[in-house]
Amino acid sequence: MTELADIFYHHGPSYRAQFGDKILPSHRQAMRAIEHCRTPVLGGHIYTCDACHETLYLYHSCRNRHCPKCQNDKAYRWLEKQHDLLLPVPYFLLTVTLPGELRTLARGNQRLVYGLLFRASAGAMQSLAHDERFVGGQVGMVGMLHTWGRNLAYHPHVHYLVPGGGVTTDGTWRPSRKNFFLPVKALSMIVRARFRDALRTCFALVPPAVWQKDWVVHCQPVGSGQHALKYLAPYIFRVAIGNKRILKLADGKVTFRYRTTDTGKLRNCTLPAQEFIRRFLQHVLPRGFVKVRYYGFFSSGLRQRLATLRRQLDAGFADTSPVRGADDQDDQNTDPSAKSFVPCPVCGQAMRRGPLMPPNEHKPP
Repeated sequence: MTELADIFYHHGPSYRAQFGDKILPSHRQAMRAIEHCRTPVLGGHIYTCDACHETLYLYHSCRNRHCPKCQNDKAYRWLEKQHDLLLPVPYFLLTVTLPGELRTLARGNQRLVYGLLFRASAGAMQSLAHDERFVGGQVGMVGMLHTWGRNLAYHPHVHYLVPGGGVTTDGTWRPSRKNFFLPVKALSMIVRARFRDALRTCFALVPPAVWQKDWVVHCQPVGSGQHALKYLAPYIFRVAIGNKRILKLADGKVTFRYRTTDTGKLRNCTLPAQEFIRRFLQHVLPRGFVKVRYYGFFSSGLRQRLATLRRQLDAGFADTSPVRGADDQDDQNTDPSAKSFVPCPVCGQAMRRGPLMPPNEHKPP
């Protein structure tokens, strides 16, 4: 099976030679980590079977957040930690998309533009939610940055998971309407204005038309908080493409499958390896950039208020057990060299963990 690491291993050197210093340090780091993940370069452990004397070499994982082998189990662990945020109320999913006219600017200034998109959209939601006609109080939001479309196209947008209601100034809960949270047209205008005002302090050369068009904002009910979190958790830690979707690497071209947005049907896409690498790397985030953020009464400084709110709402959940599940979870995050039980590939007996193999640039012995 072709993996992302194979593509970087065979075509990464020519990509680096072609673009040289234009490649961002974070992109170089991601390429190097993915190429070396679970190879002798990172070291590992030797396992032996006392029953049949089979020897097995298990190498360390790179743990880079853009590696498809090192992310999937993080979604499960993140979901386990979200129970204290859940409220027994209906939830909404709001999505704010960066216009196409600003995507070139975003690619070259990711930390700045992504941060502005978070601040502008979260601030606009809080401002509009305080209006008595809609919520009339402070809302809580979990924001998640997502930068790719299903065919690896560059499509930055932020998802917000929001309980249907807010906390008034006297500390009581005020529910929103059942199937309506905020007016998306008004929200779109406020996000656009806030983003424009913040960006003007940094850049003057922005296409004027972007401030005249409607920004795409969606809002939809998504049921209970537990249901919504189970749906979103895998997407939070998913990388732009998993190894299962890569079908083949041949003649300098990569073929992968994706599901179309309009029909939901599976289609194949074939790209030159250099273009595939370029598309993948544009979704590599700046080092240390936080892609999941908490606002309102979900923010870390207001967790005491949230606990009080949960007690007011009698948070007795019928289903609070985390459930794994995603159609793209093709690799395990657990470092294979650190497993407590490793079955022998020949006889199935438990293998004995042996000495540590130090990192090196050579193939396994």
